Amino acid sequence: MRFINEPATDLTYSDVFLVPSASEVISRFDVDLASDDSTGTTIPLVVANMTAVTGRRMVETVARRGGLAVLPQDIPTGVIREVTQWVKSRDVVFETPLKLQPGNTVIDALHLINKRAHGAVVVVDNSNRCVGIVRASDCEGVDRYSSLESVMRPNPLTFEASRFTDNRDDALQAAFEELDAASTSLAAVTHDGELQGVITRKGALRSTIYQPAVDGNGRLRVAAAVGINGDVEAKAAALLDAGVDVLVVDTAHGHQRKMLEALKLVSGLNPRIPIVAGNVVSADGVRDLVAAGANIIKVGVGPGAMCTTRMMTAVGRPQFSAVRECAEAAAGLGAHVWADGGVRYPRDVALALAAGASQVMIGSWFAGTYESPGDLQTDNNGRQYKESFGMASARAVQNRTQRDDVFARARKGLFEEGISTSKMYLDPASPGVEDLLDMITAGVRSSMTYAGARNLAEFRDRALVGVQSAAGYEEGRPLPQSW
Repeated sequence: MRFINEPATDLTYSDVFLVPSASEVISRFDVDLASDDSTGTTIPLVVANMTAVTGRRMVETVARRGGLAVLPQDIPTGVIREVTQWVKSRDVVFETPLKLQPGNTVIDALHLINKRAHGAVVVVDNSNRCVGIVRASDCEGVDRYSSLESVMRPNPLTFEASRFTDNRDDALQAAFEELDAASTSLAAVTHDGELQGVITRKGALRSTIYQPAVDGNGRLRVAAAVGINGDVEAKAAALLDAGVDVLVVDTAHGHQRKMLEALKLVSGLNPRIPIVAGNVVSADGVRDLVAAGANIIKVGVGPGAMCTTRMMTAVGRPQFSAVRECAEAAAGLGAHVWADGGVRYPRDVALALAAGASQVMIGSWFAGTYESPGDLQTDNNGRQYKESFGMASARAVQNRTQRDDVFARARKGLFEEGISTSKMYLDPASPGVEDLLDMITAGVRSSMTYAGARNLAEFRDRALVGVQSAAGYEEGRPLPQSW
């Protein structure tokens, strides 16, 4: 990238804009969003290793659409092993169904239905054969202890899984048309009569646009994080044995001795998968972490929505400039960077990629979705939300120090650099993480066509960036109402 007006200070994403260039890229679909950092992703988006954001549903859903989600370091190794095996057993096209039996009750369905964006429970018999479908609307105005058999829609539209084996795009288009003709948004997918998954109209469309992020055996990819305290080598070895595809060595201040020691231990295991380390905001930090064994450097101190580090400590750096400097240093070493935090809009993701990031890590933005691990709650105005919290907050520190004695926990609890609770409201129009992926990738694809770039490498090379005033940024914001 190059500037049209050289900056005199460090810059945030709001401080800059992209200038359109002569372009021969006609369609957004001519753009390839695959990363080039050996992680195997086909869209440049990573879900952060935050306890309130990433769990099995998030990992599965994002990987099916080509991204990567990182399981947090607070999760016990045995659980990560189980989650990894579960995700890798999921289908790369069909969504995982929510299943109950005819004898279950309406209240059982209501407890499950918001665990997935497709908004339905499939009713199966003892042989795992689909006998009906229940939606939230079917549960309205009936006794909550009524059986599902009494409220379900019997004989739902069903597709045989084998029809999607060959000419998949054609089969997906045909499935979309059948769903549309039947005026239904969801169908069961079976194999030899047994339920295998579900497919939605939007899902059929998405599967013709996105390519899943899969490993060498065609299974969905999983990433996991490890901290720099405790027996790092043993924990990393256990994660590798569990079959994770990317290992993230993570701490708030990545440019420190314990991180370098941890990286040397991890790289000494000869992991043969990408090692990500961070966080840093300088070229020196990049060089030291790469020398210690990292392939990808996580960039960002303080820009996250749940982070109070800059206000508490004055430590950090405006994210656009941090990403640009670190990406240039990494490129000279044959390494890559992930831009971690600070994105609020699709434009910010595009700017991070233009600045040189191979991928952009997002946390709180994805917390308010069906796929995040938290329980769905409703406020006094009937708005649905999930709770989110920072990974340096007192709440997260308490979770990480459960095995410490009460005195040690109390001492550590005095030091908080993150928000312990925040309501992340679900957007009624875009309540699922796939809706957000659609919005973000649409913006990035369009940005690349404006730059005349067909892939991320060309985008980094061709991007023309300008520095703007606060008024310039405000001018670009849509008006909520007419003046």
